Amino acid sequence: MSEKATAVSPHLLTWARKISGLSLSDVAEYMHKDVGDIDAWESGSAWPTYNQLEHMAENLYKRPVALFFLPEPPVEQAPQQDFRTLPDFDIDSLTSDTRYAVRLARAYQESLRELTGGVNQVKHKLLQDINPANFPNVIILAKTVREYLGVTLSNQKSWRSTADAMAVWRSVIENIGIFVFKRSFKQREVSGFCLIDDLFPVIMINNSTPFTRQIFTLFHEIAHLLFGINSVTTLDGRFVERMSGTSQTIEVTCNQLAAEILVPIDTFPWEKVDRNDIIMSVTSIANDYNVSREVILRRVLDRGWINSKTYQKCIENWDSNGDFDREGGNYYYNQVAYLGESFLRLAFSRYRAGLISISELAEHIGIKAKHISKFEDIIASRL
Repeated sequence: MSEKATAVSPHLLTWARKISGLSLSDVAEYMHKDVGDIDAWESGSAWPTYNQLEHMAENLYKRPVALFFLPEPPVEQAPQQDFRTLPDFDIDSLTSDTRYAVRLARAYQESLRELTGGVNQVKHKLLQDINPANFPNVIILAKTVREYLGVTLSNQKSWRSTADAMAVWRSVIENIGIFVFKRSFKQREVSGFCLIDDLFPVIMINNSTPFTRQIFTLFHEIAHLLFGINSVTTLDGRFVERMSGTSQTIEVTCNQLAAEILVPIDTFPWEKVDRNDIIMSVTSIANDYNVSREVILRRVLDRGWINSKTYQKCIENWDSNGDFDREGGNYYYNQVAYLGESFLRLAFSRYRAGLISISELAEHIGIKAKHISKFEDIIASRL
């Protein structure tokens, strides 16, 4: 029988559970124990075994085992502090996996600081150069952002697939000072989120959504960053209705800005919209622009050619029956998709220059040191 972890700090067990958004019953179910057993561990009247603690720490709470023997928990922002603009209902609905993704994104920010010596070395920084307050309306702001990105509509329409479109947009965004990471969220309704930072703002995108959704999420989060707020984007846009005041206004504006950047209203091909077959027309135009059907359908809704009920029904249908053309398969290629070539190139360049050790490199990119050589061989052509 495994030895009891009698030196564990009970209040750290409670802290880890609560900040992960889990109930006693959630932990009990995961550990195949009674709720009373978990409660006893957290009150200090009983102790988990070392094997149980390791399993719970690493696989459920995503924390190092050593943390649970500290006298106090680390200083860490709760989701309520990260996403102040969201209603409590939406914050409380974030699952343990999504909360872990937020911690992971913050860890990437720290890695960027360490790898760069605290200097974002890109020449042009969108968030420093463009202030939404200086623009009279969303259309002019979107046009300015689009020109800053340097991607013409001709370029956009020439991409062979939405996978290519996402790859190019990601590269363009990372070249203007914003790092983009991906992860397959278990909470499928979350499309992504962003975290503001003076030096290293980051966007985390749910890789379990179609590329068209990823593209819209990318620009929706850029809009959030321009307005200087951390926020979560969900598939169900109706959560906006639960907001109020300035928060709701900003969220609506972010939707408009993302759509306007991707499909400028003055270029919209209204002559291609067959009002007797709206869905077919929307699909064709969306394919032409390499964007989601939702972006195009929103234009049709705003013009008054369909009602909100029809719009919402289409979105729900596409969400439940959509083609999930995300990356998948090989673990190492997935890591490239998740971390991005810019981040990997930065990390490996420091390692090759002898500025960080192999163990430090492994920590930054989340791959065991013994697998670094194989990983480097597989992705060498990309870096």
